[in-house]
Amino acid sequence: MTWPDYVIIGIILVSTLISLVRGFVREALSLAFLVIAFWIAKMFFHEFSGHLTPWIEVPSLRMGAAFFLIFVVVWILGGLLTFLVAQLIDATGLSGTDRVIGMMFGFARGVLLVAALVMLAGLTPFPNDPWWRESRLVGEFRGVAEWLRSLLPDDLAQRVQPGAAPTNAQKPAGG
Repeated sequence: MTWPDYVIIGIILVSTLISLVRGFVREALSLAFLVIAFWIAKMFFHEFSGHLTPWIEVPSLRMGAAFFLIFVVVWILGGLLTFLVAQLIDATGLSGTDRVIGMMFGFARGVLLVAALVMLAGLTPFPNDPWWRESRLVGEFRGVAEWLRSLLPDDLAQRVQPGAAPTNAQKPAGG
């Protein structure tokens, strides 16, 4: 195994352990409120930016500040709600089940994160480097990276090519 293999294992392990400690409900709600905060900020930043005119004169800066403020406020409110729901889960005695399901969620998130990194590596010269080609695990994530790419809009998907998987001829001896 090469250093990229250890990095891949580390990413998946850290994601799994974090979700084991936090539990599924906390992890799922955190992710949901992150998406909700982004969506609400995207929908309302333009209207809200008008309220910031007395303090911020530059329109682009005002819109950026409006987006950021809406995003942060919604995310904090989501965090408070997540905390309350997590307290309820802990009080009901379901925390063990929540943590085991959270561990599975964390593993899946780690796999998706690694696949996204493999996909984005196609934008770099990494796939041409020996350490990339000699990795035993990079090629295993190419299929998931291709699937992630298929979810992108066509114009973006054409620009993103997952990193080339090592072929059998390129794999190190004994592998």
